[in-house]
Amino acid sequence: MRAKITYAVTAAVLLVYFVLVGSRGVMLIGTGTALTVTFGVSVLILPVIGLWFLWKNTQFVRKANQLAAELDAEGGLPVDELKRTPAGRIDRDSADEVFARRKAETEDAPDDWRSWFRLAIAYRDARDTARARKAMQRAIALHEGRPVQA
Repeated sequence: MRAKITYAVTAAVLLVYFVLVGSRGVMLIGTGTALTVTFGVSVLILPVIGLWFLWKNTQFVRKANQLAAELDAEGGLPVDELKRTPAGRIDRDSADEVFARRKAETEDAPDDWRSWFRLAIAYRDARDTARARKAMQRAIALHEGRPVQA
């Protein structure tokens, strides 16, 4: 729940920022000189890119949460079996062991979105965020029946 609140607050702050930056861009365009119009258009590009990025990430999170809810309803969510340090951090050897099992599971069923979802969790636990995101994107694509890029 804390992650959802943090995401919502961050998104709201970004939206306010985009509105402020966009208004400055419009003000620059309104002055009418060639230089300020050029700067104004350039400034307006930033909120557009930011809104696109925020939208894509929000869609990704929403779809990943839908998969998690569906997998939970089936009883297939991975159980947290990781050992932790006294400080509460995930033990690296434990994460590597679980990752090896999840990878083998995915190799045995490469077209099953469930195995890719569990692999994404294992990547995240192993602190490999980029591969975790790619594995989750693949799980989402498989679940939606879209073609998957290799």
